[in-house]
Amino acid sequence: MRLRALLETDALGLRLLGGEDELDRTVRGVMTTDLRDPSRYLSGGELVLTGLAWHRDAADSEPFVRILAGAGVAGLAAGEAELRDIPADLVEACRHHRLPLFAVNETVAFATITEHVVRQVSGERAGDLAAVVDRHRRLMTSGPAGGGPEVVLDLLTSDLDLRAWVLSPTGRQIAGAGAPLPGPLGAALAGHHLAATRTGRRGPHRAAVAGTTYSLFPIRNTGRGALPAARDVRESVLSDWLLAVEADASDWPAARLDLLQGVTQLIAVERDRRDAARTVRRRLAQEVLELVQAGAAPAEIAARLRVAAPVLLPGLGVAPQWQVVVARVDWGATGQTPAAGDIASGPVAQALLEEILVDPAVSGPDSADRIAVAHTGEEAIALVPLPTVTAAAEGTGEDASGEAARADAEEADALDEEPGLHAEALLASVREPLSAGLADDGRLTLGVSAAVHSAEGLRGALEEARHARRVAAARPGRVCAAGHHELASHVLLLPFVPDDVRRAFTARLLDPLRDYDRRHRAELIETLEAFLDCDGSWTRCAARLHLHVNTLRYRVGRIEQLTGRDLSRLEDKLDFFLALRMS
Repeated sequence: MRLRALLETDALGLRLLGGEDELDRTVRGVMTTDLRDPSRYLSGGELVLTGLAWHRDAADSEPFVRILAGAGVAGLAAGEAELRDIPADLVEACRHHRLPLFAVNETVAFATITEHVVRQVSGERAGDLAAVVDRHRRLMTSGPAGGGPEVVLDLLTSDLDLRAWVLSPTGRQIAGAGAPLPGPLGAALAGHHLAATRTGRRGPHRAAVAGTTYSLFPIRNTGRGALPAARDVRESVLSDWLLAVEADASDWPAARLDLLQGVTQLIAVERDRRDAARTVRRRLAQEVLELVQAGAAPAEIAARLRVAAPVLLPGLGVAPQWQVVVARVDWGATGQTPAAGDIASGPVAQALLEEILVDPAVSGPDSADRIAVAHTGEEAIALVPLPTVTAAAEGTGEDASGEAARADAEEADALDEEPGLHAEALLASVREPLSAGLADDGRLTLGVSAAVHSAEGLRGALEEARHARRVAAARPGRVCAAGHHELASHVLLLPFVPDDVRRAFTARLLDPLRDYDRRHRAELIETLEAFLDCDGSWTRCAARLHLHVNTLRYRVGRIEQLTGRDLSRLEDKLDFFLALRMS
């Protein structure tokens, strides 16, 4: 806005004392000060408001005005409440430095002027930014992206003083302006967004985290790579991106809200490009999966893997190891939602698994360029390449049998006996937001195979991952995972125990203890779990529970009395252990 517009606004009570030729200066902000030297707080273009508390004698005006003029302020407005009349030496100093000077009537509060300037400047900035966003949208929709989402987010920061980030449904940062968003904060914001979306409320959603307010705008993916139009919010809630803005949008004018909606549409164009590029990797995974499930010859599968390796591991030049990850999203009926039999869970699980498999420490929309995920029925199946130690050695020019290769292998073994993906590690950073999106009627279960070194092992790896997912499905919780190492344990049998048998078995052993705990607050269940976890060691169990050994012996005796079992017998210990795992 121009200084002339302020002078023409009667409600502001401004009277021009000098600088008639400078009234076309642009006002970019407002600042109130009574400091003798406010230069550190000035960036140029401000209307400076002062109550003249700094003015003690005529010699004070010249240095004060010189500082303002040097900082490039648009004008000075002095209040009449303190001195009644504006000092002549201040008028002369402003004339000398060609700085427009206004007198503010004592009946007008500085806050009134500040509010008016901020409102006008914000509206004009929004209009200018809207034009830039529209131009950027035309560029992105007609050709290669002009810098990606970061360009638009930078504009939000520079023109509207808004810090903003594009986040995935798990809270991973895809784009941002300025400092990266901490991982836990991103996960918390994604959880707020998913929980609000599940309630059916329209965005933007307001979230307060660690004393800061954010507004969360959904980014709907409606391009070529999008899922079909959702008939149910559960079909898209776990795949949509969001725009997190560090501001409270609840009192924003409609023009600014429309501008942010335009920004989300612009970012959706960028996502469409990313998803279109991902189509090649999805098709490769689908072809390999169909060959494996059809029982194709290993040589045919190996040939397809050789085609896939350069796409998934560019520059590696050798066949890697592979792991298979299987995921499934199941929806049930609750009092608020209907049965989910018509929801296409396969594509939902596919998009979600692609996100889960991205390293959470990696940001950017193209960080999933080594992940190939297909879906069949209600399952999503990922083919994940793992570079081998031998390949790494060849890449450095060392002989695979040389000292360098052996040293690398020994170091890898020392750091991690089982290199590759681990079930619980995959879900560690995403469990909180996804649980919010799944609410009380959804479940995500995931299984991870061991690494295999050839095409012959892929069929077994697929079955292994599927078995592991069924083990995860037998556990309580909204987001569960299991790995291949658990398939050599008794837990492999648990998913296949009929529900009625499971309930009867656990009730017979544990219900007497639970009833006793409810009546006496005796913590017998907790004692039993600790005793079995300590392998029946009285001293270790007493130390863990912070009990005297005699107290522990009393509790164990009570458990045996109530159940008719003997915890010194291996068979009874095993029965209790299985009952606790199945409960």
